[in-house]
Formats: sequence, C-alpha cells, structure tokens
Amino acid sequence: MILVTGATGNVGRHVVRELLERGTRVRVVAEHTGALEGVDGVEAVQGDLTDPDTQAAVVEGAEALFLMAIPGTAEGVSAAAKSAGVERIVVLSSLTADEDAVGQSSAIGAFHRGIEKAVEDSGVHWTHLRPNLLASNALLWAPAIRADRMVHWPFARAATSPVHEKDIAAVAVEALVTGDHLDTVYPLTGPQSLTQAEQARLIGEAIGAEVGFDELPEDVARTVMTRMIPADAVDAVLRFLARSVGKEAVVLPTVEQVTGRPGRAFAQWAAENADAFR
Repeated sequence: MILVTGATGNVGRHVVRELLERGTRVRVVAEHTGALEGVDGVEAVQGDLTDPDTQAAVVEGAEALFLMAIPGTAEGVSAAAKSAGVERIVVLSSLTADEDAVGQSSAIGAFHRGIEKAVEDSGVHWTHLRPNLLASNALLWAPAIRADRMVHWPFARAATSPVHEKDIAAVAVEALVTGDHLDTVYPLTGPQSLTQAEQARLIGEAIGAEVGFDELPEDVARTVMTRMIPADAVDAVLRFLARSVGKEAVVLPTVEQVTGRPGRAFAQWAAENADAFR
C-alpha cells in the first residue's frame, strides 16, 4: 500500500490515478478527502497531518510514501514512517532547493531543502523530485485570459521549460512502486524552452482565440503577483524571471529516462486545461 499526501493537489491527484491504474492500493490523508471517498482502491483518511497521532496512524502498513509536505510536518511524518517500517519516501520538492541550478537563494528553496533534509535524516530511503516551474502555474493567468484575452505579467521574453504535472506524477510513481530510484535527486523540466509570451500564445491556440501579453513593469507586477502567490515567493519569482530573459531555459531528459517516454509538451497541457481559460 502506498500513502499519498497532497492527494487532491495538482500533482498528487495524478499520482493517485496512476497508482490505481497499476493496481496499487492507495491510502490518502487530507483534512477534506471529499472526491476521493468511495473510490475503489483508495482508503481515504480524514485528518490533520500536523498532528503526531495522525502521522503515526496513517503511515502504519505503508510500503512507500509520497510526501508533499506542509510546514511543520516533514520531520514528524518522516520519523513516523521510519518507526512504521516504510521503505521509501518520494518527496515533491522544487528545483529551487538547488541554489546552483537556479542561480539564486530563496525562502522557497530553503523551505524545500529543509523538507529534503528532514527526510534524509530519518534514515528512510528517499527520492527527491525537483521540478522547475509547473505548467499549472499558468492557471494564475486564467482569470485575465477569460476576462480580456490578455496575460498581465512581467518579463514576456523570460524563457522557462514548464513541466506537466502528469510527468512529475509518472516519475513519482516509478520511484514509489519499483524501489529502483533510492537516494536519488531528480531535477525535472518540460521538453521545451518557451518564453512566457509563447506560452500565452499556445493557450490561445488551445482555446481558439488570440491571447496577448501585457508586459507589466516590475513594480506593478510585484503588486499584482502578491495577490496571487505568497509574498515571500514573489521576489524569488521576479528575480528568476528577470535572469531568464533572452536565454534558453534548461531542458532535461529526466522524465524520459525514468518513465521511458518523452515529457508532455506545454501545448498538450494547454489543450487539456483549455476550459479553465475560456
């Protein structure tokens, strides 16, 4: 049995789906299990993962754990997993945990590296997944695209290689079920370097309408972005985008190396999520 935390999130829900497709029993834990209750093959546990009693209960009998940690949970969950005999923990981390890879330090990176370190210190085998920007981050643009077919954002020419959440989940499942990826760090990217303006254009193609890009000055962008993402993340995102202008984003083959198939293109993600932008 595999325990999945964050099972209703952008990545976690795909981890659950793929595990079920492989015939693997799944246990999920969340404060609101809602849509997962009554699903064949899923044991849905309602609980607070910051509570030590919940931590001990949910890991019991699990072979492996997919960990999307929230503040204050990584050490307790990892220690409980060790005590319960969990064999491996797959951590949903971030490429920001590697300061050399992203060229900057940040509160986000320090948070994710702290989670990784807590798992490593537990003594349980681990696999760290470090995606760069998720394709689903483009959903931040959805309200504006629906309203006026525009993206209001900074740094139109900043290039990234957004990774599809399904590809992150596919790598996670390989690590969870096979045990062939122990004590390994996997940086994950999508298969293409795309500017933000190009991503907006591809969303437009998916919805059958032209989507423009209104490039905001950095001071205006800071105000807009603070309404959408945590304030301590805004500065890191702005610095990252500023450094990415006029450069090709790094594209890594990790998804294909682990799963045996190429990563999904951003255009595919846009087509699958077109209704969010219409």
